[in-house]
Amino acid sequence: MLLRLGQVPTVVASSAAAAEEALKTRDLSFSGRPRLLMADRLYYGTRDMVFAPYGERWRQLRRVCVAHLLSPRRVLGFRAAREREVAALLDGVRAAAADGAAAVLNLSDLLIAYSNAVISRATFGDARGHGLDGGGAAKLRKVFGEFEELLGTVPMAEMVPWLWPVDVLTGLDRKARRTAEEIDRLIERVVADKSPAAAFEAGEEIDGVRLDTVTIKATILDMLVAGTDTTYTLLEWAMAELVNHPTQMRKLQDEVRTAAGGIVTEDDLPRLPTRVVINAWAIGRDPATWERAEEFVPERFAATDGDGEAAEYHKMGVDFRFLPFGAGRRGCPGVGFAVPSVELALASLLYHFDWEVPGGDRKPSAVDMSEVNGLSVRLKTALLLVAKPWQPR
Repeated sequence: MLLRLGQVPTVVASSAAAAEEALKTRDLSFSGRPRLLMADRLYYGTRDMVFAPYGERWRQLRRVCVAHLLSPRRVLGFRAAREREVAALLDGVRAAAADGAAAVLNLSDLLIAYSNAVISRATFGDARGHGLDGGGAAKLRKVFGEFEELLGTVPMAEMVPWLWPVDVLTGLDRKARRTAEEIDRLIERVVADKSPAAAFEAGEEIDGVRLDTVTIKATILDMLVAGTDTTYTLLEWAMAELVNHPTQMRKLQDEVRTAAGGIVTEDDLPRLPTRVVINAWAIGRDPATWERAEEFVPERFAATDGDGEAAEYHKMGVDFRFLPFGAGRRGCPGVGFAVPSVELALASLLYHFDWEVPGGDRKPSAVDMSEVNGLSVRLKTALLLVAKPWQPR
């Protein structure tokens, strides 16, 4: 459908066929990025890869990121870091569970600490993620939450420029400025520490891209924010849906516990057939594509499509019924990094623990699934659960 957002005509593609036309058939025509006021404010004037205009500079910058962080060889090299951080995540759950059978833990904080630690080890070469923000996981979750929420907010000045005072009166300008300053202080610490990913010198040319200080900071921000928020958000939604659907959770736990022996490793992941995918909102709920489109039915991703091939969500641009990583030229280059980080953590949490809500409430939708909108859709409240350790008999 065609909308007019202020002065901007906007086409909304809400079906798999429309998405395929935009992201595959007419990929080149739609590979640009609009100049967004909020991205300008938060992303150093769009000097990064994600919001950069399509062109030679974007292609070279993406090539640098893939070659130095996201290539299959580099992703495989981070396996030990992922497994080490999953072990730390499990230790955190065990410590909380040891306080008593009904001890309530904040799984949201543990998941964002895990996600940030994985991307920090890969990007910076160490585990700065556990204390990078100087205030713990709860503060980190708040900062990233505000950052993502602002990126998904359209200022009034963008739709109707002469109404810019509204953004001042509502506090949106002040909030954007404060969040940008907090994020910049975090990135400045990384640059000052001269970590491996930030060791490029201003003015240096890497793989054909001339880097300045702002470009270095913007690229680090891409890796840090995109790698942390998306991973933890996906894990949080998956755990919330599974706790609300105990039958599906037990089925998945049986699969994981049958495939793994004593501990989950990345070698076990190919033997786990069930996939849990958070889809683009409308396409994932299209009744013309999915039966019971509004329900949590992870089995649909284990089934085969009409051609007899398994639906594989990590292959971009193959199946447009669900687009967790986008498609086309601007599809997410971090798909190979994200998939093992998410799958290993989720499988390990389900292998080692049985989960329920505080008070043993097993009724449907016991977990509050209220959403907060932003660049990604997150749970409005932290995920508070009870974890009961499980041992193979």
